[in-house]
Amino acid sequence: MPELPEMETYRQQLTRLIQNFPITGADVERPKSLNVDPELFIQKLTGNRIVRIERRAKHLLFLLGSGEVLLLHLMLGGWMFYGTEEEKPDRTSQVVIHFGSQHLYFIGLRLGYLHMHAIPEAEKVLSKLGPEPLEPSFTFARFQSLLKGKNGNLKMTLVDQSFLSGIGNCYSDEICFMASILPLRKLPSLTSEEHSRLFQAMRTVLLEAIQYGGYIDEPLFVGDRLTGQFDAKCRVYDREGEPCLRCGHPLVKTEVSSRKCFYCANCQS
Repeated sequence: MPELPEMETYRQQLTRLIQNFPITGADVERPKSLNVDPELFIQKLTGNRIVRIERRAKHLLFLLGSGEVLLLHLMLGGWMFYGTEEEKPDRTSQVVIHFGSQHLYFIGLRLGYLHMHAIPEAEKVLSKLGPEPLEPSFTFARFQSLLKGKNGNLKMTLVDQSFLSGIGNCYSDEICFMASILPLRKLPSLTSEEHSRLFQAMRTVLLEAIQYGGYIDEPLFVGDRLTGQFDAKCRVYDREGEPCLRCGHPLVKTEVSSRKCFYCANCQS
């Protein structure tokens, strides 16, 4: 599932590709991906423009010139492609937005969605999300205050979107590895020094992942050399059995509340 770095990469790339370009139409192959009637969706988009693209947690918000906002959550298996009909991958798209001869394809939206809202409605949908971990206002003191009174394990706390927004399976494991802390640790057992290591690791990992385009496999457009470049830089995620980059011991895979979890049992404690 795309996480904060993947959605931020999409936001940055799509801003230069589609922002303020006239929308010439749309197609809807899966009405369940929407929250409005497909005919109304197409009518509202045609002749409109996306005037700004924002990201909140794992969501993208496409702000329309007419005042509405398209709220995208790709969920598991969802991705996007931008290009001509000839360039399009041989995959089924659930929704397509047309920009003349160029098209934005929403692929794999079986669990995800592209909903149209008035701005206050979108804000209400997103209101239960926790703070953004890369916001300047999210300080170490605030991070520590959020940890107070929490009793769960570290992995499940980091992926809890009401605790912090945007971190999922991949980056929770990468953050714990960089901080040299087991993701299975219970929060009350963590020291203040470990809190500090986690906070710094969180910022370092997320910023590095954004710099290298996240880990998602599929390019956004033909010739895209950014999207997915962090996959080769993952230190533990999906690296079961490979030698740890720090100590050489084989990396371990387990499950925590039905979520995959990767770590080094030797140098994370």
